[in-house]
Amino acid sequence: MSSPPKFTDAELADLGLERGKLPRHIAIIMDGNGRWAQAQGLPRVEGHRRGVKTVRLTVEECARLGIGQLTLYCLSSENWKRPKPELDFLMSLLEQYVIEERTEIMRQDLQFCMIGRREGLSDGVLSEVQKTLDCSANNRGMRLCLAVNYGGRSELVDAVQTLAREAVAGTLDPADISEKHIADRLYTAGMEDPDLLIRTAGEMRISNFLLWQISYAELWVTQKFWPEFRQPELHEALKSFGGRDRRFGGLNA
Repeated sequence: MSSPPKFTDAELADLGLERGKLPRHIAIIMDGNGRWAQAQGLPRVEGHRRGVKTVRLTVEECARLGIGQLTLYCLSSENWKRPKPELDFLMSLLEQYVIEERTEIMRQDLQFCMIGRREGLSDGVLSEVQKTLDCSANNRGMRLCLAVNYGGRSELVDAVQTLAREAVAGTLDPADISEKHIADRLYTAGMEDPDLLIRTAGEMRISNFLLWQISYAELWVTQKFWPEFRQPELHEALKSFGGRDRRFGGLNA
């Protein structure tokens, strides 16, 4: 099977987009599944199920657009406070997604990865994730990164503990610690920082997501719940990104 064709420059122009003004890395906080379901008179878990369809559409569209990496906030470390039946459903849904999307990941030549703590995740999820990691290891297309049991503060704690162990062992002088030393010990080591952070459901906060990495990311928020998010909303976010003046603390001529 061949991967979906990439958009040509002409096709991008028809969408109001320009290749040189697209973000290299998009991160998305997929919010509002439960609220969408409740608004439809459906159980909250149905919102999560419908949200998977949006994931599939968004992944394929980003791959066709030539985005380098897409990182999706699937399960935060704070989500463990939710009712057990909902958490059990989320674990089952994640396992099912990783199994069912394995063929698509290979067809689209996606590099699959997962960030976050492994503790608490079911054996089934960990097993299926590892299978997908192994089979996609040589892929060279867009990197699809799932943030599962992820928390930005926990990630920083883990990085600091690693640096502390190295200092105690005498392999690292604390006086030499730089931003690169910290970045290299985050879950995202070796990845580019996100250029664009998208959040659905209208919430104006970052919810402990990629705290270090989004220091200079452009933020874009839509009122649409995640199950409602489609290509037009993605294109709108990209057009907004392309029109922004990114100075990174400096001044442009």
